[in-house]
Amino acid sequence: METKPADILSIEKSTRQHGLRVVAIGGGTGLSTLLKGLKLFAPNPAELTAASFAPPVISDLCAVVTVSDDGGSSGRLRKEFNMLPPGDVRNCIVALSEDEALLSRLFRHRFGKGSGLEGHSFGNLFLAALTDITHDFSEAVRLSSEVLVTRGHIFPATTSNIELEAVMEDGTRVRGETKITASKGRIRELILVPANVEPLPQTLEAIAHADIISIGPGSLFTSLIPNLLVEGIADAIVASSATKVYICNLMTQANESLGLTAADHIRALNRHARQRIFDYALINRAPVSDELKAKYASEGACQIVADLDTIEALGVIPVLGDYLEEAAVARHNAAHVARDMLHLASAENPRKQ
Repeated sequence: METKPADILSIEKSTRQHGLRVVAIGGGTGLSTLLKGLKLFAPNPAELTAASFAPPVISDLCAVVTVSDDGGSSGRLRKEFNMLPPGDVRNCIVALSEDEALLSRLFRHRFGKGSGLEGHSFGNLFLAALTDITHDFSEAVRLSSEVLVTRGHIFPATTSNIELEAVMEDGTRVRGETKITASKGRIRELILVPANVEPLPQTLEAIAHADIISIGPGSLFTSLIPNLLVEGIADAIVASSATKVYICNLMTQANESLGLTAADHIRALNRHARQRIFDYALINRAPVSDELKAKYASEGACQIVADLDTIEALGVIPVLGDYLEEAAVARHNAAHVARDMLHLASAENPRKQ
């Protein structure tokens, strides 16, 4: 959805002189969707001459991406090349590039046939080739971002080869993201294997100097929490003077968050971080259509309950907005979410006094 210059100008009046430094943490479709909205407020050098981008709203945009996927094209490349899974990172690179550009379309292209090629996306293969050449996945990500001229930096949450392990409510353990997603039980706790993995120094530096840090939207246990389990990331978020925002999912998710309210999501994130993280929570207030509601109900899912009093009792200020965009599935209106995020980082905001 197009953001009008008036929206951008109204935000600029309340942003700092140098522009905002934004760190978005997550994974999966949720993070790449958010980045498309944030990109609207992160002008490239050519656009800096336009009156609506003086000064720039976002001066530095950084995405921190989970790297625990073990399914599909990413899982195959991970096993065959002993590399980190490229899929979520690839989606973020594409999200921050110019969508209409040929290279962006090329990165999204997925082969429909061909021995050994079927199911792979070109972007995943490109990242695999660069990793093989550089022997460094994070460097491959940096170079890929340069090729697509992205409007931000993308860092894997860790460069260590990790797996997810879920401890279920009945005490059983499930290893691997794909198996966790397919499991039927409720997850009690998530751990990384191995446990003591470190982030990139650039990630900690970006968090330390950020004006605003967001977590979400995305799958609670397989896209969001894994980032907080990387050594030092949760502590760095809490220690940062940035405004911290949780972007709540629109719908519950089978095998990850069925029956969980918005406050339950925040509790789970705090519990795994072992401390309170957030200042604000952006929560959708627009109702889902009856047609889409029925589609999700057939999977046992529903719109997430916004239990505002409980959220406030957790020390988090809920911010309601019209964040729903309907298509075949429910998606966040990325422009609306990004706009409200930037308002929360304004100098006039009481949380920043």
